Amino acid sequence: MKKRYTEEQIIKAIKQHEAGTKVPDICRELGISEGTFYNWRSKYAGMEVNEAKRMKDMEAENAKLKKLLAEKFLEMEAMKDVLSKKW
Repeated sequence: MKKRYTEEQIIKAIKQHEAGTKVPDICRELGISEGTFYNWRSKYAGMEVNEAKRMKDMEAENAKLKKLLAEKFLEMEAMKDVLSKKW
């Protein structure tokens, strides 16, 4: 079963590690693999909760903008195809 953890929980786990708790103990407590913990650490190390939330919001906005840009490019290509055909 896949669980979703909040930024608060992830940052709390990283801070526990920084305070001296061993990685296997944290992973056992949360029910995650060590690889997952190290992925979290590489992404969230040194962040506070509000910074992590802001980063997540910015990633969502970035994805939305990329989707809009892709749609505009498709629209432009369709218009070029229509205009380039000889009637």
